[in-house]
Amino acid sequence: MKQRIELNVNGQKYEVFAEPNAMLADVLREDLRFTGVKKGCDDGDCGACSVLLDGKVIPSCTTLACEVQGREITTIEGVKQGNLLHPVQQAFVDCFALQCGFCTPGMVMAAISLLNENPHPTEAEIRDYLRGNICRCTGYTKIIEAVQTAAERMGGK
Repeated sequence: MKQRIELNVNGQKYEVFAEPNAMLADVLREDLRFTGVKKGCDDGDCGACSVLLDGKVIPSCTTLACEVQGREITTIEGVKQGNLLHPVQQAFVDCFALQCGFCTPGMVMAAISLLNENPHPTEAEIRDYLRGNICRCTGYTKIIEAVQTAAERMGGK
């Protein structure tokens, strides 16, 4: 039986009716149409479904939607600032850190979470933090450069 769930996504409140075992990724993509949340593995291993929950990155494919009521969920659609891309998004563009784009939203969300926690990450810390995000196209070098560039632009390093 579906239950009423209230979610706070990108600063707006939403009400959905979902099964008690509905995963947050499914509710965000299918019910609320936040298609920047990608489904890759359904096991929390690839990072494509990453969102911020109260500012920290989580895999939404392994998180029950009913468990996050009343908490702040941020998707890739909610990180730009007005008409400007978030500094991490802009750094990904400037450093050519994306190719097919499938992993990019999750990578950006993880990078934002990292820089919120540690505005001065070393390359090793960036690599360690992003280890839960799989990219099949770029080879990671440009992604690491993008996170370093974003850190510099945001006042880190």
